[in-house]
Amino acid sequence: MIRVKIALLVATLLGATFTPPSAHARELAIWDQIQGTNPKGYVLLMRHALAPGVGDPENFRLGDCSTQRNLSDEGRQDAREIGQGLERREVKILRLESSRWCRAKETAQLLNIGKVRLNKNLDSLFEETDLVNLPQTGNIKKRIVDHRNTRGLLIFVGHFVNFQAVAGVSLDSGEGALVRATPQGEIKILGYSPKP
Repeated sequence: MIRVKIALLVATLLGATFTPPSAHARELAIWDQIQGTNPKGYVLLMRHALAPGVGDPENFRLGDCSTQRNLSDEGRQDAREIGQGLERREVKILRLESSRWCRAKETAQLLNIGKVRLNKNLDSLFEETDLVNLPQTGNIKKRIVDHRNTRGLLIFVGHFVNFQAVAGVSLDSGEGALVRATPQGEIKILGYSPKP
């Protein structure tokens, strides 16, 4: 109990999210297993890095970043560090796709791990109500299921609400969930990406 309290205090002082040691070990173990490999069926669902605020301004326009909620300097630095962390893992990356929203697109670009392909199915669903039954959600789930026999890590950079609808996961800014589809088409969360 004392170790847990000390770990919580250290995490708080460092501004990190506290995870109990056993859970943290499990989360990193999956990355250790796929490090230096060309893994089959793995998909990283990554929420964009820190962009202060909620939703988007009323004057939001897709092609105009000045009308959107954007990454802070801290968010930009986090995105770079996350990309460096992925590079150190030496996991073969098949494809990197991003929402067309500026904060997600910039996060993907700052990862600096490959060409960024924009995917409208990753665009924010913040204003929607029935997230689970939207075509966008279904299309991303299908991509994950279709990827289960394909080699190389598929990375999707998007938004909190989208990934909650796709995999039932709640991600902090810059956090990622490593998932894989079962033969029955169920999406399983295998672990979380270590934050910078």
